[in-house]
Amino acid sequence: MQTPKIKFDHVTKVFETRSQTIVAVKDYSMEIQAGEFISILGPSGCGKSTLIRMLDGIIDTTEGDIFIDGVKVNLGGKKKMPPEVLRKMGFIFQQPNMLPWYTVRENVALPLRVFGLKGKEWEDRVDELMKMVGLEEYANARPSEISGGMLQRAGVIRAMVHDPEILLMDEPFGALDELTREQMNMELLDIWQKTNKTIIFITHNIEEAVLLSSRVYVMGTNPGHLVETVTLDLPRPRELSMITQSKFIEYRQKLESYIGEIDLSKIK
Repeated sequence: MQTPKIKFDHVTKVFETRSQTIVAVKDYSMEIQAGEFISILGPSGCGKSTLIRMLDGIIDTTEGDIFIDGVKVNLGGKKKMPPEVLRKMGFIFQQPNMLPWYTVRENVALPLRVFGLKGKEWEDRVDELMKMVGLEEYANARPSEISGGMLQRAGVIRAMVHDPEILLMDEPFGALDELTREQMNMELLDIWQKTNKTIIFITHNIEEAVLLSSRVYVMGTNPGHLVETVTLDLPRPRELSMITQSKFIEYRQKLESYIGEIDLSKIK
């Protein structure tokens, strides 16, 4: 039996404040194989972001275990995740968070400095990724000199520059206009097909989840928990024209029914 690339085994996260106890995630389990593209779908406050922050070691679990390639990564207490495990992951935020005093290329190359990766091979990788997303002409521009869509492309390849095996994407295109968002979704699928990365994509956009994913984990609130797992039997490569096809609409309506049981008003 193949070892999952990522496994959440009955994971719970509780935050304690002075005035209350908040159960952010309760008894969450999930298995993802290498090279899969999965989405976690749900309204604000359902614990989507908490899951990936536990996965990359920013916060610790309260109960349960998390594994990458069969190795437990939630070590507890003040123990830090080993660098070799951290290097397996790249994180893509909703805002690209570029350093304004760096050029676009210098921003993209920043993880190489963090992980101490030097040499022509890595410098060539920066240039290859810049070219792949059409940013080579803007390598020496400052972040303030390029568009939001270009900045987000730079954010995507910055997370890939150290060649991680896993990409964690926390609503990366949520701040973009609809047209740019659709374009970025198609570019992301192209990148995924070329690189075979394992991707966890967090979103509250149902159509986006269906378009991108092989499987969708639907979450509910109070506390954050897994409502349903939906496997999407749609052909690849995916095209934007698919959104009008009956099977796509069927999946969208199925996910809407689960989200509706939570609180449809919280879905944007």
